[in-house]
Amino acid sequence: MAVAETIEQKLTQALAPQRLKVVDDSEKHKGHAGYREGGQSHFRVEVVSAAFAGQSRVARQRRVYEILAAELAAGVHALQLTTLTPEEDRQAG
Repeated sequence: MAVAETIEQKLTQALAPQRLKVVDDSEKHKGHAGYREGGQSHFRVEVVSAAFAGQSRVARQRRVYEILAAELAAGVHALQLTTLTPEEDRQAG
């Protein structure tokens, strides 16, 4: 299974998001630290979930890092995270 699919599966199971987008941005980082041929090292992740209600931005990101700890240990070099509640997403939209 591709890393992006694993990320999507784990976040879906843990956070029941209303919206989830996982983009492999690895090619944008070619020649930089952590880049691997074939990608799957740098990801942009947008999660909209009621599970984030009442949590600070830092707490939300820590939660995502905890959920994806195995992937981070196995070679995911970078995650660019956007973590919103449904209400925040509506206000931003």
